[in-house]
Amino acid sequence: MATKANRDDGRRDIRLTRNPDGQWTARDLIHDLSVQGATRNAALDALDDVVAAVHGDGGHEPTDAELHELGVDTDVARSQREDLPDVLE
Repeated sequence: MATKANRDDGRRDIRLTRNPDGQWTARDLIHDLSVQGATRNAALDALDDVVAAVHGDGGHEPTDAELHELGVDTDVARSQREDLPDVLE
């Protein structure tokens, strides 16, 4: 078992496992989250990102450019804002 400092300098208990397919699984035992990566570092970096996102410290509002890359017409999307289902409000 390895321990790696969290971005907020807290400590986390992390278990790293090399899978039969060569991928790595990183599991945060305190936050009960797991991710996979092609390398140990990739798995640890992905775990940091997931923990940050789950705890509200990660991610950002998508930019217009990012939305356009996904095929979203931002003008149409903004005009439909009032019609969102309750679960999306």
